[in-house]
Amino acid sequence: MRTQILKSVLKQPFVTSMSTRSKTTSAQYVASRPRDATFEKLMEKHKNLLKVIAIQDLILANPPTNSPPSVSLDFLNRLSQKLHLNRGAPSFLRKYPHIFRIVYEPNSSQALCKLTDAALEICCLEAEAINASLPLVVDRLVRILSMSPSKSLPLRAIFKVWRELGLPDDFEHSVISKNAHLFTLCDAHEPNTHILKLVDKEEVGNGFTAAIENWRVLECCREDSKIDRTELRFSFKHAFPPGMRLSKNFRAKVKEWQKLPYVGPYEELKERKGSKAGLKALEKRAVAIVHEFLSLTVEKMVEVEKISHFRKWFGIDLNIRDLFLDHPGIFYLSTKGKRHTVFLREAYERGCLIDPNPVYLVRRKLLDLVILGRRGLLTDKSKAKICSSDESGLESDKDD
Repeated sequence: MRTQILKSVLKQPFVTSMSTRSKTTSAQYVASRPRDATFEKLMEKHKNLLKVIAIQDLILANPPTNSPPSVSLDFLNRLSQKLHLNRGAPSFLRKYPHIFRIVYEPNSSQALCKLTDAALEICCLEAEAINASLPLVVDRLVRILSMSPSKSLPLRAIFKVWRELGLPDDFEHSVISKNAHLFTLCDAHEPNTHILKLVDKEEVGNGFTAAIENWRVLECCREDSKIDRTELRFSFKHAFPPGMRLSKNFRAKVKEWQKLPYVGPYEELKERKGSKAGLKALEKRAVAIVHEFLSLTVEKMVEVEKISHFRKWFGIDLNIRDLFLDHPGIFYLSTKGKRHTVFLREAYERGCLIDPNPVYLVRRKLLDLVILGRRGLLTDKSKAKICSSDESGLESDKDD
């Protein structure tokens, strides 16, 4: 059934109809949902970047005393399946010679994988960018905790998204311990589990403005705004791929949803109404929370599995994936690389962040090296051929 759905979608890639989906056909909808070519191309590159980062982390976690960090090729081979290296580690590493280099160690009689100077420089630049943005990182973590009704989150959930939030790898010390006036760690009911809490639950978070509120202010000031100012108070920015046809029913439901009042992500939810309108308001609050969460990430994207760890703590009773599927104008869900990854649509234009931050710009340099692949390299033989052809060309010019 899924194969037939996919084939039918691929036959008509440019014109797709968008209508409200049935709640009982989530898996089918994921397979047949309208694709956005820009995000799909970005994810195609990003899935290889994730493998590169996984190997890079293994190398940097094993620094020797007097030489650049390295890891044995045999060790990477044993991890090939876990790292999703289908053709083995050597084949994957050779695809990215601008990032990795394989060297043979005579003393240990084994092949080692090291990072190139360019890759090491990017690692240093990223660490510098993160350290320079520590005040912003602290604010980001406070905001994440403030969206939880209990103003607390399990530390393991933070560990899941530490890179997405731009936290340093030693954030337990450099962020949590060094800001004891803001954060505290306590034991949970489960063994070997800690809960991260805000020290002052009453004061912290009261003055926060959600990212969507900033957009509403800017939209209200625009003379060419297409949104009715009377409806702007509770509206979210929507964008759909070019060529996508929206059914009248879908447009009507979006317009109705835009007007619906809701409690913001930093506001206290005093009661949960069981009525139909109350449930819709709760769903819109869940959209606002996830929207704000994505706005706080470095690259305005996160794996669905990772953000699912926050669902209960944010007081979201809905299936997170269904939330993204029901609001395709706000979020884009990609399934490339055997992962479900969600993007914040409004943050991107032509596959790049509209408002890039320093950490994102550095990480983009590594992605550029991934995209470069084997291009831009010359072997000694090819260099010799070029040199000899240049010399013969000069001689022929002299003869002329």
